[in-house]
Amino acid sequence: MRTVIVQVPGGAHPIELTPGESVTFGRGGDHDVDIVVAGCGVSRLAGAVRASDDFWLISNYTSHFTYVIRNPQGAGEFVKLAPRRLEMPVPFEFADVMLPVDGEEPAFRVLAPRHAYADPDLVPSTEGERTVATFPLDQTARYFLILVALCEPRLRDASSVVIPTVPEIIERLCQAGYPRLTRTSVNFHIEYLARHKLRVKPADGSGGKADWQRAALVSLALRFNLVGHQHRALLATPRQRVPS
Repeated sequence: MRTVIVQVPGGAHPIELTPGESVTFGRGGDHDVDIVVAGCGVSRLAGAVRASDDFWLISNYTSHFTYVIRNPQGAGEFVKLAPRRLEMPVPFEFADVMLPVDGEEPAFRVLAPRHAYADPDLVPSTEGERTVATFPLDQTARYFLILVALCEPRLRDASSVVIPTVPEIIERLCQAGYPRLTRTSVNFHIEYLARHKLRVKPADGSGGKADWQRAALVSLALRFNLVGHQHRALLATPRQRVPS
């Protein structure tokens, strides 16, 4: 089972890793690396990413440079990877890996969409295989807000056939007081939900329709109560929202 995805800027195809698999990164040259990161401040063999169950680890092979791994979905959270530190676990579902190069763009992004949870009705056991969440959703993540916005018309009226468009989602989240998202960002999260979180597939004859992903996400989320009326509070205006 693939549990970790590495996205490289520039449109390259994402690298999907199963537990135990790893990729190397660096400037390359006389060292073969899986992810080439241009920049004179990047070592030829700078480090490695390894998948481990539902999380990942990162190694820094350099002797002088500290790397920064930040959470682009949070409020500025980040961790530092010291020189020569090996296989540091990263706690973020979305993570931008920042290397010592010019500019603010990450060298690459790592996604860990799979999660394991304890069964609340059972005493935790260390024996046997762990239970893996079928639909591993983080209700604090931006993609969950987008999923709630998609489901909101159906939550208000179960007979509604309205599926919000991307511009409508952007405006709805703005009305709720969240920072304005770009179309690219919303489309990324819809694709992420469809491919890696809920893993929806087009119904026969719907693959050519531009809105099949949004419709399939709404259908599955409501069918399994992944989004419910209680989540509509996330889209209340800041004045109406009750702090948790």
